[in-house]
Amino acid sequence: MERRCFCTECREETNYIMQRVKREKIIRDKKYTFDVLKAVCSKCGEAVNIPGLMDKNARDIDIQYRQKEGIIGVDDIKSLMELYNIGKAPLSLALGFGEITITRYLAGQIPSKEYSDIIRTALENPDYMEKRLCENYDKLGDTAFKKAINSIKELKPISSLSQNMILAISYIFKKVEEVTPLALQKLLYYIQGIYMVLFDKEFFEEDCQAWVHGPVYKDVYEVFKSFKYNPIEDPRFSMIQNRFDELSEDGKKVIDLIIESFGMYSAKTLEQITHKEFPWKDAREDYLPDEPSSMPISKSVIKNYFTDVAKNYKIDSVDGIKQYIDYMLHN
Repeated sequence: MERRCFCTECREETNYIMQRVKREKIIRDKKYTFDVLKAVCSKCGEAVNIPGLMDKNARDIDIQYRQKEGIIGVDDIKSLMELYNIGKAPLSLALGFGEITITRYLAGQIPSKEYSDIIRTALENPDYMEKRLCENYDKLGDTAFKKAINSIKELKPISSLSQNMILAISYIFKKVEEVTPLALQKLLYYIQGIYMVLFDKEFFEEDCQAWVHGPVYKDVYEVFKSFKYNPIEDPRFSMIQNRFDELSEDGKKVIDLIIESFGMYSAKTLEQITHKEFPWKDAREDYLPDEPSSMPISKSVIKNYFTDVAKNYKIDSVDGIKQYIDYMLHN
């Protein structure tokens, strides 16, 4: 479909193309370079005015500026309000700000780095938010306080997870369009196994258990159990979704390997593979097929198993892992 507009240089309606260009802008006495869009006449090459383009570039500049300076965005503040079931004014007071500060930020005013860091910490850490609520209880009122505290209780299982577990889940959420709790458990299991072989140390401090449907990290199960067999999607997990930037390069490397290999298969297929592997089978040896079990699967057993796998397959490559998967599915 052709894109046309009126070109003031050509004095007629012409086709135009969109180009991405660099634009320098001084904000608070500091020079920045931003990526913006420019509409150019296909006939004469001059810039043309497109409805809505100026507003879009303004929004893009705002987003890029916040990213460069580590400043929280409007959507993050909305997520924070939804996360803790709290209104604009009570949130401002709970965080120790002026009563209308959050309202101003939602309207587009850019927070200071200090205030942005406070908001970000509250978004990522329910314990911190609980502390601020208790410190400012007298300013809030009983109803707003109780609603926020009740929301925090629901978030406690998330904050109990180890740092690397949270970062891995965050990165999986970023890279995989849809993931169910069952699929997530299997991906985490394979991340642990492959990471231990490649880097000779554990990635997660948590131990998984040999449940009926394969290896399961119990604390992760508690966080996501309400989704059952459905894809995980809930505003409560905004506190996890943006954490992946803190992940180590080694961690990203292994997670990418697992997503691009095991992540191509359904949760039930991954369950089928784990049921053929020694770590799960050994931990389930004394249990009936449908008998519940909380028997831990030793990290050393997992590492030894995948060390043996590495003798026959290049587990540091997607193709090598896919060859292992193919063997397990057909033997």
